[in-house]
Amino acid sequence: MLKTALGPRVLLRRLREVMAEPGTAQVRLDRIVKMIASNMVAEVCSVYVLRPDKVLELYATEGLKSEAVHKSQLKVGEGLVGLIGEQAIGLNLTEAVDHPSFKYLPETGEELFHSFLGVPIMRGGSVIGVLVVQNKTRRHYTEEEEEALQTTAMVLAEVLAGIGILGAAPDLVSEGPEKGTAVLKSDSLAEGVALGHAVLHEPRVRIQNMIAESIPLELARIDEAIASLRSEVDKLLAGHEALDAGDSNDILETVRMFAHDKGWLGRLKETVRTGLTAEAAVERVQNDNRARMSRTPDPYLRERMHDLDDLSNRLLRGLTGTVATASRTDLPANTIIVARNMGPAELLDYDRSKIRGVILEEGGKTSHVAIVARALGIPAVGQAEGVVNLVDEGNAIIVDGGTGEIFIRPSSELEKSYAEKVRFQASKQARFKALREMPSITKDGQQVTLNINAGLVVDMPHLHESGAAGVGLYRTELHFMMANRFPRLSSQIKHYKSILDQAGGKPVVFRTLDIGADKTLHYLRQPREENPALGWRSIRMALERPALFNLQVRAMMLAAAGDDLKIMFPMIADVQEYEVARDLVFKERNWLKARGHPLPKSLKLGAMIEIPSLLWQLDNLLPMVDFASVGSNDLVQFLFAADRGNPKLAGRYDPLSPAALGAMRMIVEKGKKHGKTVTLCGELGGRPLEAMGLIGVGLTSMSMVPSGIGPVKAMIRSVDQAKLWDFMQPLLESGKHSIRADLANFAKDNGVEI
Repeated sequence: MLKTALGPRVLLRRLREVMAEPGTAQVRLDRIVKMIASNMVAEVCSVYVLRPDKVLELYATEGLKSEAVHKSQLKVGEGLVGLIGEQAIGLNLTEAVDHPSFKYLPETGEELFHSFLGVPIMRGGSVIGVLVVQNKTRRHYTEEEEEALQTTAMVLAEVLAGIGILGAAPDLVSEGPEKGTAVLKSDSLAEGVALGHAVLHEPRVRIQNMIAESIPLELARIDEAIASLRSEVDKLLAGHEALDAGDSNDILETVRMFAHDKGWLGRLKETVRTGLTAEAAVERVQNDNRARMSRTPDPYLRERMHDLDDLSNRLLRGLTGTVATASRTDLPANTIIVARNMGPAELLDYDRSKIRGVILEEGGKTSHVAIVARALGIPAVGQAEGVVNLVDEGNAIIVDGGTGEIFIRPSSELEKSYAEKVRFQASKQARFKALREMPSITKDGQQVTLNINAGLVVDMPHLHESGAAGVGLYRTELHFMMANRFPRLSSQIKHYKSILDQAGGKPVVFRTLDIGADKTLHYLRQPREENPALGWRSIRMALERPALFNLQVRAMMLAAAGDDLKIMFPMIADVQEYEVARDLVFKERNWLKARGHPLPKSLKLGAMIEIPSLLWQLDNLLPMVDFASVGSNDLVQFLFAADRGNPKLAGRYDPLSPAALGAMRMIVEKGKKHGKTVTLCGELGGRPLEAMGLIGVGLTSMSMVPSGIGPVKAMIRSVDQAKLWDFMQPLLESGKHSIRADLANFAKDNGVEI
């Protein structure tokens, strides 16, 4: 390829003119490829469009055989074009045939061409096609030529949309009994059921003018819009006092950090200098960032891309004067937000009194928007593939945040069924609420202590709403997972003090960092492991990096000055690990005391029993600890060597089996022998039938999700513990796979509320 015949700005203007010309979409696209080939001094220019079935179809070409148009097809990932479509990256090749992904299509006649330059055509952050130029001579295209083709591809994306080339997304649903009803399965992000009407969250702004008339003017517009954006984010951070207790502030601080990122601003200005308007430059950089971030294996970085999307969308709205969907005054009172994705600040923009649920095509449990949704108590689901294309504004929708099911345009019968479910849940909650001040005592007088599990500041109001006795497990790692860097001492002190203050004198058990396996810190380098659940995690990591452990313990002690402090160590596999961790805590306490710092009124240390090896060391461990807690999730998984996250093993190994319950009984008996309190924390305690089994084997203290307190308390007040144990004892010696059905029958026969 020689020096381009025309500047990119001239080409962009001509593309815009073609959009306004009469003729069919195919005729206009044929003109466009000829124009690009001429401008780029290329012998071939081809446009491939991504179809709904994930096939890239040759839609127009200048230089290849015309009969190949609409006949040549490549699956995403197949050939050079498919590779570009799959990875959203450009390819610049001196000899295309030498690339391992090259695939020869005989109908195109492209064997005559050696040099190859291809770039993705992206719109809204997604690949919608591929633009390719080729030459017979073997040469490497310059950076200027790559930049010109990428800019052309961006404008071409709007051309394809404007002339109606892009097709609709494929059907990704199962049809319900009523025509038009669609059912989607997604991932639960925040529990709850919501019935309402769809409001499409459309952060993407339609850009009318993409070619700059004056580059200095566009640079000035960028500076002005950035200043306005920063002010907007600062106001947002200051204005949400309901979420100002640390966690959600950390989320918005991340957004503010992006808004002040000099690298981002530099890329925006550099793109404007290529001849694009300010808003076109924002979209170009946004597309590039999304393409790059989507390829990273780090889930944290992929999720943070949504925060940057949020900022880009805000900047676009500021540049174009577009009103955000969230700013509408006509939102229905039962709004269900439907979006490809959204940042946490965007969700906070909405009138929360009108939001009933959130549906995202993307987004995972660790995304910031999911954390904010849970904090606000809004049912939310993610990974709902294709939902944006299936939903029309105003459609009736049901969101089940528990199962992850979405019903679009549900039948009247289905709506009635779910409405009844919501009413039933509300009545049950009202009944459980009436039990809040009632004692948690079995019919035969056994006191059972009920605590909640927590991990965020926004969880703490549930402590008092549920009537729980305290926080039996505070997962400190969640605070670390939401931070952009390892939290400093002052940040940790503030966080732990906030938790203790909100507990209002009720006990809180802080678990030291349980990092590893599925819980990673993006700023902490961790080795790649074949089986991270059994690898370098939790207390193992802490004892090998005592500086991090010591800093956390110091923060807890300073935060708890004058109060009672309980610290628990996770993943203890042998007595020596507990001893080393205990000695580090004592050393830290002595260090603070020597320097005159106020100390906790009392300090109690405990261990989690979740690794089976510890079952045979309890007589050595329990005399050393102040308390112990059974980590039922991991203990059961390790007992059966069965990954609890593997769907193929779901339900195969029942925690209500004689083996699992027998292990629990052993721990309880050892605790009584040594006079130590044993609590259970984990999912088992929050389900009435499972909790009944635990009470049967003698557990009298449990920690659970806040929503489990009411149902479990109702069960406790209706069961006779001694009678239950008499019933269970022979079953634990029976060799059965599970005694779940037996326990359910006991509950039915004895009027136990489960």
